[in-house]
Amino acid sequence: MTLAILYSGQGRQHREMFALTGDAPEAAHLFAHAATLLGGRDPRDFVRSEPDEALHRNRASQILCTLQGLAATAALKDAIPHGAVIAGYSVGEIAAWGAGLFEATVTLDLAARRAEAMDASTRAGDGLVFVRGLSRGDVERLCRRYGAAIAIVNPGEAFVIGGSREALNAVVADARAMHAAMVVDLPVEVASHTERLAEASAVFRDVLRSARVAFPPAAGARILSGIDGATVVSAEIGLDKLAAQISQTVQWANCLESCLEAGATTFLELGPGLVLSKMVAEIETGLPARSLDDFRSLQGVRAWIARSLCA
Repeated sequence: MTLAILYSGQGRQHREMFALTGDAPEAAHLFAHAATLLGGRDPRDFVRSEPDEALHRNRASQILCTLQGLAATAALKDAIPHGAVIAGYSVGEIAAWGAGLFEATVTLDLAARRAEAMDASTRAGDGLVFVRGLSRGDVERLCRRYGAAIAIVNPGEAFVIGGSREALNAVVADARAMHAAMVVDLPVEVASHTERLAEASAVFRDVLRSARVAFPPAAGARILSGIDGATVVSAEIGLDKLAAQISQTVQWANCLESCLEAGATTFLELGPGLVLSKMVAEIETGLPARSLDDFRSLQGVRAWIARSLCA
């Protein structure tokens, strides 16, 4: 029995996202360090009191989402078995590396640097939209027609598309005319995982050259790369992919398939949000898949992991 841990991307931040991790003594140093990256604001106060716009601003949201994943990992360390499979969605891949390859506070610094590189390369109006219910061929044709790009491939004919506001508006209009099942404008201010951020990939790769990597991953973990779903087999190749992910399509459906191929029988999303755990059913029905946001206590999470892995 193998546990797959999924680290969420940005977009699902909410007021109570630190309800389970905020008081965990194992994570206190992470919240303190994150505060230094948020202008001295305690992240727990930040999410409760700042307007929604501030929670979804690119740099803050990447720090907050990375912090949640790292804090949950620290708090649940005693319950996470040896040999877990680890994958991160978008900025969640930074947190995934923090689970076994980077030191945790360094990971928070890298999340901030990543966001800064992306912001510096972003043009006003850039963003992301979500489209479900069109074939990949149809989505690719829409992207070519309007100069947009597929940013993330999710299971179940679900795609995140990035580009300029003009391009995205045209894609949205055509997708609705083609009777897409769902079209949603995402609260993200950058065209993540598209060529529009090629310069940010180069800048972040330079940042990563000074990052200390503990390879192989701690506790026998298997960490997956987002752009192809392959296991990270060397630090250098893994870092290349981690930087490239900023401006290349994230193959999230492949990541989930790779979790299954690695023997994953139970999936735990560390949040914020429930999106990734719900996607598991798109690739394999009946597997235990929950998010931290489903639980009322860390002890409840620990008990669920133990039951699911022993079933």
